[in-house]
Amino acid sequence: MPCRYVIDTEHGLVISTAWDRVTFDEVDAHQNRLAKDPDFDPQFKQLVDATKVTDLEVSIEEAKKIFGRKTFSSASRCAFLGKGLTILGMGRLIEAQAALFEGRESVRVFSDRQKALKWLGMENLP
Repeated sequence: MPCRYVIDTEHGLVISTAWDRVTFDEVDAHQNRLAKDPDFDPQFKQLVDATKVTDLEVSIEEAKKIFGRKTFSSASRCAFLGKGLTILGMGRLIEAQAALFEGRESVRVFSDRQKALKWLGMENLP
């Protein structure tokens, strides 16, 4: 499965990484595993690193389902890191959904890791 996560409990951060071809079912399974992990706290922030994703097989409706699950609290921030028009476009869709449903900036799309970490308040992490 081309998705994994690391939970940094010390910094309150989940780093989710995806690569190659990623489907809706794989993202859904990733969220299920994360939500059940005993180290997971919905208050944590998240960095989604999709810079190595080559193909994203997620429809707009499926993207809405992914965001609608509320794995993280509405107070959490998520930085979506990507490259390429398709991946960044999907990130922008998720960003727009967050702004519409939560009325605030909880998701932001980046193409630069250091800028993403800074926005999360984690600029000192490698």
